[in-house]
Formats: sequence, structure tokens, C-alpha cells
Amino acid sequence: MAAVGVLGGAGLVGVGMARGDSGGGVFPLSGTFHDSPSSSPSPTGPSPEELAAQERAKRTKALDAALKKYAATAPEFSVAVLDNTGRKYSFRGTEKYETASVVKVQVLACLLLTAQDNGRDLTSTELALAKRMIRLSDNDATTSLFTRLGKAPAITKCNKRLGLSQTTVNSAWGLTKTTVDDQVKLLSELVDTKGPLDAGSRQLARQLMSTVDKAQDWGVPAAAKPGETFTVKNGWLPRSTENNRWIINSVGRITGDDTNVSIAVLSHGNASMAGGITVVEKVAKMTRQYLKY
Repeated sequence: MAAVGVLGGAGLVGVGMARGDSGGGVFPLSGTFHDSPSSSPSPTGPSPEELAAQERAKRTKALDAALKKYAATAPEFSVAVLDNTGRKYSFRGTEKYETASVVKVQVLACLLLTAQDNGRDLTSTELALAKRMIRLSDNDATTSLFTRLGKAPAITKCNKRLGLSQTTVNSAWGLTKTTVDDQVKLLSELVDTKGPLDAGSRQLARQLMSTVDKAQDWGVPAAAKPGETFTVKNGWLPRSTENNRWIINSVGRITGDDTNVSIAVLSHGNASMAGGITVVEKVAKMTRQYLKY
């Protein structure tokens, strides 16, 4: 992939990988609000639902302010968090970024859909390539699958089935453009029991994205708490069109007793890979800190 350069990436959320260190915060998710009154409100007072909505609005406003303040001193980034009830928070949600290796999640989803359409499991070759693509972020394996599936036109068709409306697939797959809103939508489709992926496909996606190489265990997982599980896929790429500054992206899911969220953080213009990872992880933690999911 000479047109792309050296790409990187790593996993998604679900089962398999557990975080042993604490993380940050975002908006209220299913089962995370504990602010309902113990007794019924007076006839003229707000209902528990209204109180919860007010608390969500308060948390969202605080996170907006915190992210705007941080954005004034950091390279450009966007972040979105989507919970299992469909409630979403996004900051610069429709801003487009080049994917680098997080596009490999799209390739995986398309591979699984294509096999389903043909009423079969993945072949041994397809499975081997998928493992290398997700667990090791192997570029040659990705190019092979991208080509086998039918390149950009085929991935684009799959994206439409998955509800991705803000993603433009590039023939140089790492230069595909997407938004954090589309990325959390994709992550949610990988676990949605009513979505286009069947149980076997969902299970395989979780298995691969929860067993990524430890060297690529950064980004979204930084927001996970002890005992929670996660999946993740990361992307990193120095762009010649941006004076070799770095694209650093991380997408994944975090699940626990009271937490079930998809998170995407996309960024570019980072001076170094390490610096970009710091930005992405700080932003992911901030969503948890303020949204308290």
C-alpha cells in the first residue's frame, strides 16, 4: 500500500480483553443514573425521567465545555459515544477524517456479510487473513481481503447495509474518510442482535477485536475500568500531505455491569504517534469522567 504508507490498528469491544487500570468518562448510559428520587414527586414536580434528562443535559454541557477547552491546545480531534439504548454523544460528530487502519473493521464486517449472503462460514484462508488484519493490523492481509471482496465498490455497498452514511471508501483503503458518528454506528452494528450480522458473525468479530496484540492495546481501552471488557481497533499513519504529522484513531467498545458503549476517537495533525495516543486516550477518558457511563 504505497499510497497509504505505514498503517496501524487494533480491535473492538465485547468480550475477551479486560482492563486492569481505571479510565475516564462521558454521558449517562443505560443503568448508570442513580439520581431518581426515592419517593414519587409531587404532582407539580418533575418526573424521574425529566430529572434524568436534566442531569444528562448538565453532563453533556460540562463535557462540551471541557472538550472545547482541551481542543484549543490539542491537534484536531472528534469523539462520539453511543450506548446500547441508542443514546449518543458526539463532539464534531460529522467532521471527516482519514481512517488509517480503523477501516479494517469495515473490511471485517463486509467479509462477514458476504459469507452470510452465500450461506457459508469463512474459508480457512479468509479466517487466517481476518485474524492477521484485526489482531496484528497486517496491511498485506487487509489488501488481500479488500481485493477479494471487490475493493471500494463492495465495501461501500456493505457500509450502506450497516447504516454508514458519512463514510467514503478510498481505493487506497487506509485513506477512506469517515466520521465518529459513523464509527460508533458500525461498532453498534457488530453487536446488535437485530442488525444485519448474525450471531456467528457477531461472535467472531468480538473474538478478533478482543484479542488484539498487546502492543496495540491503547486508545479506547484506556477508559475501561477494572473488571470491564473491551474491544478495540486502532489506526496510525504519518501523512505526507500534513508534513508527516500523524493520524491517530481508536474505535472500540466497553462493557461492564452498568456499562455498554461504543466509542470512537479520530484525530490528525499529531506531532508524533505517542503524542497522538495521549490525545486520544485523554479524550476517551474525559467522556467517561463527565458522562459517567
